[in-house]
Amino acid sequence: MRIVSWNVNGIRAAMKKNFPASIKAMNADVLCLQETKAQDDQVLEALSGLDGYHIYTNSAMKKGYSGTAVLSRMKPLSVRRNIDREEHDREGRVITLEFEDYFLLNVYTPNSGSELKRLRYRQEWDVEFLSYLKGLEKKKPVIACGDLNVAHKEIDLARPKDNYNKSAGYMQEEIDGMDNITKANFIDTFRYKKPKEIKYSWWSFRSGARKRNVGWRIDYVLVSPSMARRIRNADILDEITGSDHCPVLLDLR
Repeated sequence: MRIVSWNVNGIRAAMKKNFPASIKAMNADVLCLQETKAQDDQVLEALSGLDGYHIYTNSAMKKGYSGTAVLSRMKPLSVRRNIDREEHDREGRVITLEFEDYFLLNVYTPNSGSELKRLRYRQEWDVEFLSYLKGLEKKKPVIACGDLNVAHKEIDLARPKDNYNKSAGYMQEEIDGMDNITKANFIDTFRYKKPKEIKYSWWSFRSGARKRNVGWRIDYVLVSPSMARRIRNADILDEITGSDHCPVLLDLR
């Protein structure tokens, strides 16, 4: 069972950048996409050439903004969009697929913004999102993947001292939100398998950051503790291009 998560920074743009070939190469059983930047019908149209997947979308009310999609070879028992909080459910940020043994959740966490204008909103989101995760976990184990828009530890970004409490994605309030997720016993699968490995999943388009590998690890696959024994591999596929993010992967036994 292979799960891949990827912020594509616009699904229509990605389709023009060798996206279908990358999908084929990754051979994912489930592919979770964030920041599709398109309405549901536009996402379906863009992905229409990909065979063998059931496709589920959740688009923002604002056109060309945010949005998530899940492609699954297996048909889920049910599909749920959003987290049942009106103030959070306008931007198409969550899709949850229920399978027999677990819930699989795809999330695109709000960015606090270059001037931190949404930091307070981001804090509210973190609380409500964790509550949603815990609610799901009362029924079945959870796999949650996506762009969480936070570098959790110093190892997770190239320049921690330059960015701490100055830049969105490495504010203490955002770190606290991620701490609360791990304190609730959700496992960061990449760190679980590779505690000291330095890899990043996002690079700014500015100043040749990707070429110089001045990046951030802000994309995650998290699992409930009961799923730990099933983790075979977790990785960051930083050789795959086509977005300012690269895919992250989880292989389950």
